This record gives sequence, C-alpha cells and structure tokens, in this order.
Amino acid sequence: MTTPWSAWQRRRVRSKLAAIELLVLDVDGVLTDGGLWFSAEGQLQKRFDVRDGLGIRLLQQEGLSLAFLSGGQGGATEIRARQLGIKHCLVGIKDKPMALAELQRDLGIDIHRTGFIGDDLNDLAVRGQIELLLTPADACAAVRRQADWVLSSNGGHGAVREAAEAILKSRGVWTSLRRDGWRERND
Repeated sequence: MTTPWSAWQRRRVRSKLAAIELLVLDVDGVLTDGGLWFSAEGQLQKRFDVRDGLGIRLLQQEGLSLAFLSGGQGGATEIRARQLGIKHCLVGIKDKPMALAELQRDLGIDIHRTGFIGDDLNDLAVRGQIELLLTPADACAAVRRQADWVLSSNGGHGAVREAAEAILKSRGVWTSLRRDGWRERND
C-alpha cells in the first residue's frame, strides 16, 4: 500500500512531468500485464491496452519523443511500435543504461528532460539517467520504493494512459482534449 502524497510532492512531480521531452517505456509489465502467451506453434503473443495507445498518440501530438526499451523480443512489440508510430523501439536490450544513454545522446535530450516507466529490477538500472521514474501499481516493491510516482493503474491496464494524462494536465492541454475530444491528425 502506498502512502498519500503531500501537496509538495504532487507539485514537484507535476513540474517534472511538464519538463519531460522523452518518455521511455518498458514493455513487459508496463505496456502489457507481464504475461507471455504462446500459440500452439510457439508464436509469442502479447496483449496491449488500446487506451495506453491513445495516450501515446496524444503525447506524440504534443511533441514528446517516445521510446520502447525492452529486454524482451519476439515481434509483437515491434508491430505495436509500428502501429503507434514509435520511432525508437529498442528490443532485446541487455544493457538498458547504455541503450538509454545512446538514445538520449542521439536525440539531444538530457537526464532532466527524460522520464521512464518501468516495473521491475532491470528498470532500476536506469534510475541515475532519468529525472522521473514512474511505475505501475503492480510493479515490484523495490521499484515502487524508488519511484517518483506509483501510478494507480496496473501494467497493461492503463498505467501508460494515466501517466500520459498527467503529462498533458501538467502542460495545460488536457482540459481542451477532455472537452473537445481528439481527432487523428495526419500532419
């Protein structure tokens, strides 16, 4: 169980959310519920939440760079990344800190403008390279203890959408989206 945040903690996280230019997402346990399904032919299948996908699209529309960073691989992640227009889909990564540092360097985005959503011990390895660590409600205890914000949603069940809405609120654009809705833009 998490403890309630003070007003100071909420303001601190909100200001950090507003400064994020790169949001990096772990896949298994963040964009999915962490389960791995296999067909009778041995084909890996994963379940992604559609609302998380819309949250990603809304962040892209606001100019944020998004990346998937995963130690796993198998094809489903790459397909989902293509569907969402994710340009940086890093899978099969054995050294997340090195891959993240290279991505930050390539994009010209520093630690203070980088957020990360992760759920397990291998995600803690990037803690020193990011300004803001968010984690789903069902993340392992060690990650929840070190996170700047434990989301109320579980991985694969709206955690990314919850984070996306918070970022959009911190930038003052959520009210108009909530009021007017969103249309796919092909710019």
